[in-house]
Amino acid sequence: MNERTNQQPIIEVIDLHKRYGDREVLKGISLRVYEGETVVIIGPSGTGKSTLLRCINLLTKPDRGVIKLDGVEITTPGTDEDKVRQHIGMVFQDFLLFNHLTVLNNVMIGLTKVLRMDPKEAEARAIKELERVGLGDHIHQYPGQLSGGQKQRVAIARSLAMDPRVILFDEPTSALDPELIGEVLEVMRMLAQEGMTMIVVTHEMGFAREVADRIIFIEKGVIVEEGPPDEMFYRPKVERTREFLWKITELYGHRKESEPHP
Repeated sequence: MNERTNQQPIIEVIDLHKRYGDREVLKGISLRVYEGETVVIIGPSGTGKSTLLRCINLLTKPDRGVIKLDGVEITTPGTDEDKVRQHIGMVFQDFLLFNHLTVLNNVMIGLTKVLRMDPKEAEARAIKELERVGLGDHIHQYPGQLSGGQKQRVAIARSLAMDPRVILFDEPTSALDPELIGEVLEVMRMLAQEGMTMIVVTHEMGFAREVADRIIFIEKGVIVEEGPPDEMFYRPKVERTREFLWKITELYGHRKESEPHP
């Protein structure tokens, strides 16, 4: 990370707080994500990881704190949220595809409706991104004809088509059958190698070890520890980090992503 300290981060989160009723979910989260980084966020369920991503994408309004995109604050009143989301893509665990639209039209719709792109140009870009995720032969099918892994790859292509500065992944494999997880992680690995900036919430520890530039461990709404994968897995500074990683690795195993869960 030292070589990045002189760069302007793509995403900067400063002292972010979010409360739902009496429950404070985020308790002062601060982080920076730099161009080309893959940052993996881990932590127990219900600890604020998804809320953090939704705040960054402006789907959830924080109670307090600042979020910046390329140095410009996006948490100010009057921010054009749709314009921000053109630059901050998001892939959800449950795909959120339009079942009445073909695969091609699911990817095209943001280009034509949001970017006002010419339909022919939009179609060409959509096909390119679907081919990029290995779905060039499925463009005329409907979501109901696809496997879960294929649906998630359509969702990734849809996000890529908008040419975002960063893509947020909210547990993108958690709704998939075990044998389909590998195909989605392989696409994400490819994107990391191509230099796509990504923030990924996941329990896939093999992916985190192999692909992440940095791992952030969040619990009870605060960052407990962060660092490069080798440091986090083999030389954590905080005992709670060691305990969590041991438990999650035991649960999900030391498998490669292409292998099924035990």
